[in-house]
Amino acid sequence: MQAYAAGMSLARKPGLPEPGGSLADRAYDLFREGLRTGSFRPGQRLLETELAEHLGMSRTPVREAIRRLQSEGLIAHLPARGLCVAAYDAAQVDELYVMREALEGTAARLAAQHAGRPEIALLQRMLEQEAALAGEAAAEHNRRFHRALHQAAHNRYLLRSLSAISDALLLLGPTTLEAPGRAATAHAEHARIVAAIAGRDAPAAEAAARAHIAAAYEARLSMAAAEPA
Repeated sequence: MQAYAAGMSLARKPGLPEPGGSLADRAYDLFREGLRTGSFRPGQRLLETELAEHLGMSRTPVREAIRRLQSEGLIAHLPARGLCVAAYDAAQVDELYVMREALEGTAARLAAQHAGRPEIALLQRMLEQEAALAGEAAAEHNRRFHRALHQAAHNRYLLRSLSAISDALLLLGPTTLEAPGRAATAHAEHARIVAAIAGRDAPAAEAAARAHIAAAYEARLSMAAAEPA
């Protein structure tokens, strides 16, 4: 039996959409949640029959979910191994962060120009809340903070691109907030972004967001270097 992490089931977990969609949607959501939590790891081989048994559903919705995940680049089909969780090499991770820095910078700049007062107030409240969080709560809050910033940019095409980046980040493993000292540094970086947006200083907001992502990439590289060979 393929060694999938224990504990994954069709029971709803924090952060998953409410039940009500199709079984294929639920299989898709559970797989993404497994990527986020580390239950599924980059490079891990996947067998359709065992996934279906693991998720407690028939092969048909699992097959549909796999097709969707393949189209999004989260599952790959390798000639010698079959279906596997996609894995990025160092060059791909570098390219991903180059694009993330550009897109997050653009989002912050547009937010400084177009965010409404309620949206700015939301970012300020979230900034206040994040200082007291740690672990998975901090990671989930960080994702919500960035989504709120993206929404404040008011550009649907940018949102689509950022959504693709967010999907790709699922393959990189644990959040960089787990790196020593990174959570406090990230909070200070968020504060600079929000201050620039609130002050309607678009160039400063973009620069602060770019610096934030560049620092996250440095933390990612440090975490990778610390992993056992």
